[in-house]
Amino acid sequence: MSITSDLAFLFDRDLAKLSQQIEAFPTDEALWQTLPGVMNAAGNLALHIEGNLREFVGRQLGNLPYERKRELEFSSKGRSRDELSKRLAELRRSIPSVIEELTAEQLQMEYPEVVLGAATSTQEFLIHLYGHLNWHLGQVDYLRRILLNSSS
Repeated sequence: MSITSDLAFLFDRDLAKLSQQIEAFPTDEALWQTLPGVMNAAGNLALHIEGNLREFVGRQLGNLPYERKRELEFSSKGRSRDELSKRLAELRRSIPSVIEELTAEQLQMEYPEVVLGAATSTQEFLIHLYGHLNWHLGQVDYLRRILLNSSS
């Protein structure tokens, strides 16, 4: 296997996990709840992951049309579990294939935008994005468990 197929597999797998987490919320309203000290609802984290990957992988690396409105990722409320699941399913169809089509040469090239305060290779930035996805995936899972007072 190559690093691109490994990363494509991991992004696909963990976007599927995010979708499962979103679907595990008992109601659409629960997706938008927070608790004291928690800034972002699970629905907003899902929108943020979508915006992040559509911008940094889809648009910048795959030339897929997208105009990011980052502030709406955190201020939008009230979308249904079904809508978020459909958006995540679309993300699963596009993002892993963009990654898998990258060449070894492209991975070693500097990522098109300085995002983390210093230039990085595309490979390094993709690994960062994978960590970012999982950080927020863990937040969604933890928030769901706390809100539902559940260990499932």
